[in-house]
Parts: sequence; C-alpha cells; structure tokens
Amino acid sequence: MKIIEIIGEAARGKKDVVNEVDKNLDSFFKATTFGEGRNLTRNYIIKILGLSECTDTLVGDEMRRGISGGQKKRLTIGEMLVGLAKCFFMDDISTGLDSSTTYEIIKVIQQMAHLLDLTVVISLLQPPPETLELFDDIVLLCEGQIVYLGPRENATDFFEIMGFKCPYRKNIADFLQEVTSKMDQKQYWIGDQHRYHYHSIENFAESFRSSYLPRLVQDKLLVPNSSRVKSAEVKTRLGMSRWNIFKACFSREVLLLKRNSPIHIFTTVQITILALVISTIFLRTNMNHKSVLDANKYVGALFIAVMLVNFNGMIEIAMTIKRLPTFYKQRELLALPGWALLTPNFLLSIPISLMQTGLWTSLTYYMISYAPSFIRFMKHFLVLFSMHQTSMGMCRLLVAMARTLVMANVLATTTLIAIFIFGGIVISKDDLKQWLQWGYWTSPFTYAQNAISLNEFLGERWATEFHYENANTIGEAILKIRGFLTESHWYWICVGILFGFALVFNVLSIFALEFLNSPHKRNVHTDATDTMMECENKIVETQDASILQGVLPFQPLPFAFNAINYSVNMPKEMMKYGVTEKKLQLLQDVSGAFRPGVLTAPMGITGAGKTTLLDVLAGRKTGGYIEGTITVAGYPKRQETFSRISGYCEQSDIHSPNLTVYESLQFSARLRLSSKVTSHQRYMFIHEVMHLVELTRLKNAMVGLVGATGLSAEQRKRLMAVEMVASPSIIFMDEPTTGLDAGSAAIVMRAIRKTVDTG
Repeated sequence: MKIIEIIGEAARGKKDVVNEVDKNLDSFFKATTFGEGRNLTRNYIIKILGLSECTDTLVGDEMRRGISGGQKKRLTIGEMLVGLAKCFFMDDISTGLDSSTTYEIIKVIQQMAHLLDLTVVISLLQPPPETLELFDDIVLLCEGQIVYLGPRENATDFFEIMGFKCPYRKNIADFLQEVTSKMDQKQYWIGDQHRYHYHSIENFAESFRSSYLPRLVQDKLLVPNSSRVKSAEVKTRLGMSRWNIFKACFSREVLLLKRNSPIHIFTTVQITILALVISTIFLRTNMNHKSVLDANKYVGALFIAVMLVNFNGMIEIAMTIKRLPTFYKQRELLALPGWALLTPNFLLSIPISLMQTGLWTSLTYYMISYAPSFIRFMKHFLVLFSMHQTSMGMCRLLVAMARTLVMANVLATTTLIAIFIFGGIVISKDDLKQWLQWGYWTSPFTYAQNAISLNEFLGERWATEFHYENANTIGEAILKIRGFLTESHWYWICVGILFGFALVFNVLSIFALEFLNSPHKRNVHTDATDTMMECENKIVETQDASILQGVLPFQPLPFAFNAINYSVNMPKEMMKYGVTEKKLQLLQDVSGAFRPGVLTAPMGITGAGKTTLLDVLAGRKTGGYIEGTITVAGYPKRQETFSRISGYCEQSDIHSPNLTVYESLQFSARLRLSSKVTSHQRYMFIHEVMHLVELTRLKNAMVGLVGATGLSAEQRKRLMAVEMVASPSIIFMDEPTTGLDAGSAAIVMRAIRKTVDTG
C-alpha cells in the first residue's frame, strides 16, 4: 500500500475525532514509529528526502566529517515530518536542495496538508514554477508589510490591476519578488513609460488593504471557533508521557555513550597513568606512620586524589555544551523538558564514575599504604565517588547557566579556584578571616578533604600517642594542625553533604535548562546593523577588471586533473546489511581542467560529489584513498606549496564574530601575503578587494554570529574576500549562493564574475 493511501486512510479515520485519539490510528502510528525496518513513515520520508544513501552516516559537525550541508537541511525537514504535529512552519527548507528534491518534498507536504488537514506555512528562496504551483495561498512580505495575501492564481491579477504585468514565460516567483524592487519594477510597467513612477511598498500595501482579499480574511476570523474540533485544544504541554520521553532520551544517551566511548577510554587510561605516577611518588616503602611529618605526606596524597577526581569531572563541560543546540531546538518545539536531557546523562554517569574512581582507588590505596582495613578502603572509595559526582553536577550547572563553551570554561576555572582556596588545604580554616568562614563551609572540597582525612587518620596506624592541644594521637594531631574536623561521625555527615551537593547541582541544572533562553536568542541593534540595512538596496558600481592586477600582480596558473578516484572504507553499518565491498567509491575516473580567467561550475544534484571533488582537488581530504594525477601549470601538484597559491571558500565558512569586515580581511592578508608586500600595498589591495565584492560600505560592520547578529547570509557569502586577499591564482568555491534569494545570489555571482575577470 502506498504511503499516500495510508495517509488518506489515517485522515478519514481522524475526521470523526472529537477529544480523544482513535485507537486504530494510534496503533498505526505506534507501529510505524517503533521497530527496525518496520517504520513505514520514517522509511518513506527518508526516501523522499533523498537520505537513503546516508541513513547510517553520522551527522557530523565542524570537527567531524559527516553528511553534507544539503543533507543536513533535509534531515531537519524529516525530523519535523515524522511526528504528529498539526502545524508546520518551515523557513527556507529548499536551501541546499536541488529543484527536483525540493519539488518532491513540497509535493508530499502538500498531500499531507490536504489529506490530514494540516496547517503548513513555508518560506522558500527562488522556488521554481512547478514548485510554486503546489501552493494554495501566497503571502508576499516587503519591508515588514503584507503586500499580498490570497490565492496563488490571483497574485498576478492583483499587480496587473496596479499596472504591472508578469511577462510570458517569466517565473511568477521572481516577478513577485522583483515587482516591489526599486531597481527592477519599471520593466514590468504596462502603461505609458512616461507616466511611470515608482510604486512604493506603502502604496502596494494600501492598495491591498483596500481590496476585497483582506475582507475575506476578516470574515473568516469573525466565524466563532467550532466546538467540535476539540483536538485543537491541546491541554498537555508535552506530546508524550514523561515515561516515554525518559525512555527515548535514555536510549539516545546510551547510543551517544557508545559513540563517545573513545573519550571515556582516554580518560580511563589517563587516570591509570596518573594513579601509577602518584603511587610511585608516595610509594609505601617511603611512607611511615611515626610522626606528624609522616602524616603530612599522607595529607598531600589525599589532596591530590580529591583534586584529580575533581578535575576529571570537568569533561562534562565539553560533552554537555555539545548537546545544548539540539536541546534548545527540541525544547522550543516542546518535544522534551530540561530534565529529559540531564536525568539520563546523570544516571549513565554513575557507572562511569564508579569505574573510574574505583580504578583510582584500587591502584593507589594499597600502593601508598593507606589504612589496610577493607571497610576504610570502601569508605575512601565512597568519598572519591561522591566528590566525582559533585564535580560533574557542578559542571552541568555551570554549562546550563553559561550556555556557551567560553563562558562555561571561565566559570568553571573561577569556581574550581575558589573551592580549592576555601577547601582547607591552601589556607587552613583557622587562618581564614571570620568574614570568610562562609567560603570554607560552602566549598565541596572542604567536605571531601575532611571525610577522606577522617577515614585515614582515625585508623589504628595513626593511634600512636602524641599530645597536641586536645589531641592524644598522631592522627588527631594532624587533623587539628590542618584545621580538619576530628570526630568520626563527621565522616558520614560530610559524605551526605557531598551527595546533597551533587543532587542540588543537578536539580539546579534542570531548572536552568528549563527556564534560561538559548544564548543566541537575543535581539541586538547596533549602528553597524543600521549601516547594513541602508546598504541592502544600494547598487555599487562595477569595477575595472585591471585594477587588482595593478596593485598585486600574480601568475595565472592552469589546473588539470586526470582519472581522479576517491574511495573510503565501507562503513561498518552498511556491511551489516549485506554490503560485501570493502571500499565505498565516491569519485570515479573524474578528469578535467580549469583555465585562468574562466569561471568553471561543477554541477550535479545534492550528494553527487561536488564538494568531495573540490576537497580532493584542493588537498583538503584527510582520510580515504585518492588516485590519479593533478597538475598545476604542467607540474605535479605539491600540497606544501599549493596552499600558498590557492584559496578555498567553504559552504559554511567560519569567521571570528568579534571582528569587523575590514579587520577580518586585514588579518588574512597579513598572514598570507608575502613579506615583500609593503603595508601600503596591502592596505590598497584590501580596499580594492572589498570594492570588487561590494563590501566597502560594510567595512566597519561586525561579522557577528550566523543567524543571530552581524552580517546577513548574503553578506557573509561575500566574505569570500578573506581568501581573495591572499592573491591566489586558483580559488575553489563550494556553493557560494546556497541559502540566498535571486537578488542576493546575483550580487554574489556578480562579485565572483568580476573576480574571474581580473585574471
């Protein structure tokens, strides 16, 4: 049975829903939601989105190679479609997709909207005509005002009444975008050219408000809500029960634990090495129990144990911060609350903590010759375990409060220094000022050091008679001298307080994740932003192609490649499904040549291997097997020198957000231009490059963060200038217009064209 027929049957079953889910429909969706190989909805959406070839590939990030940018975009779409949502708001979902894939995706969404009565709002960049035909209504926005809202087929009629007609064979989407532009509007005027005057956005908006279309919308809004559609009145905040959410998050956490196993293996090896080193430093043959000086050595050994366990917990900072972007996205979709992220993480950290602290205790306890009693061995281990959990909980709290890696590291460093200073070792409690005593009693290190010292120094080995103030043994004396507690019952109190710290830290982390906003969810308005907004619609004059050559001439170099083959080891996941080949071929016998002064465009559908080819030619592949010959000006390419004469603009370049456009270009030029280039030549060359890519008016604008502050997507694309200021002979550009509309893409391509014309 086709998926559309399944959706149709599901829709017919849903029409009679009043305030509860139909049991048969619920069983269908559950059957298609769980189970490997039986998820019809998931498998169909994977196929429609063109993700079948990378089903078992890691998503990846900036540091780990994974699926391509276009595949990530499709993955985001699929993530939303597999649920049971009734309303979809999709922003630029066609970015990074070819037109055929975009059409297939929109077609499926259209059928789901019609059959399941879904509410779908989609914004697209440059939709092709066949894709635009799938839409029922269109909302045309310009400068924050609605210029048109109504049926798609009536959009051109509305503008024709105002004197603007869409030419035959003209893409309607491009017409709707350009008819409101001051630069392109005149070409669509059908009246007397001498009587033409620019129709502002306000004129279009006023004409729309006076038409019959807004009245139709108002009439629909005046209709009272239907009492039969009770399913629209959602009374629960979460779509699943808390138990099901916990099971789903716990399963994902187990999977991430397996994938992050190299990190835990490394920390375990690190602990083993450090334990052996510390054990040899405080080797039992050199450790006596006859005097306070001997006891002081043991205090140092115990301090190192507590300190290293504390530092080991800081691994939670990096591991938790990586999860936050995904969590904030899912939290805003009300898919899961804060406790669903941290509770499974906390539970799975317990066996890791038991293993690592147990390993440390086993390797160091008897080699350093602590109290030989097995009970004291277990109590020693319990202190380190509770301190490890406290440290991990504290790091989760700091991450939840800071929400960025830099701020989390700053807070963690400051906090660790504070708890060490007030922990009773660096400065004894008796030496602290009275008004600083609160620091001693609020430091987790205080209770760990007291508990582990009580366990050791109240043992029989330290019962040798020794009088110091109220102390009668060496063990009691060292506790007095160091300002520690001396009563044995304080051991369990301190351990209980440590577990209390761990609990409080984790609970506060949950509250922080639940109520604090994402770090990039803020509105920033600066003078640079105003400058950029003023520049959006301004046209920069074209530049003479010979200017750059006059500033810093370079040697044009032809580039050729022959019979390029690239393969990688077959993923283990694919071999589980019966794939017998040991290597996965990504490029096969690819040949070609790039000439100076010629703009060459490798073309193909998403996943065809365009980025892979560019990476291989540019020498950016760090793994896999490369075969074939690559020559530059007839000589074999040497990667050591090729990087000096080439530039590479990635699909998603990484720039420092706290620098201006000019500062970014200046830094790149100073690093990559020859030392023979004078400061004046470098200054002139940077300004000529900025003029070439139309960034002159934005030279003092902050780069900012992607999607949050600073430059727009189109302006960030023009920051390919950071590669151009290196005066390369060859430039590779990976999808420089991805994510841009027609106007913005034209600006970028005009800049690229002028770059090519310079040689």
